[in-house]
Amino acid sequence: MIPACRAYGLGLIPWSPLAGGLLGGVLQKANEGRRASERMQNMVEKHRAQLEAYEKLCQELGEKPADVALAWLLHNPVVTAPIIGPRTMDQLQGSLRALEIKLSPETLARLDQIWPGPGGEAPEAYAW
Repeated sequence: MIPACRAYGLGLIPWSPLAGGLLGGVLQKANEGRRASERMQNMVEKHRAQLEAYEKLCQELGEKPADVALAWLLHNPVVTAPIIGPRTMDQLQGSLRALEIKLSPETLARLDQIWPGPGGEAPEAYAW
């Protein structure tokens, strides 16, 4: 969808930009004693190495993982606004903080390395 949006000058409004909480600091929260659903626990185990690298990068940046995830998304010129669902004022303020975070090309490359996606843009990345 992103290449088509770019080509036709359309915007994209992504839903669930934190992947249901996975990119919101799930490992840190687990270390603090926060419980997660069985589904989330399975996702954490499936992506543990990536999550460890991601949360380490966020710590190096001095930013919260949820804020970095939103900032990363907003660095894509096709994205007009993500659909967020803050439940607390702190979460809302974090979402607003993402507007101020500037990610360097090196940091964006590291994020793409940690979370490589399907290996390129559609439709080529999905061709068999």
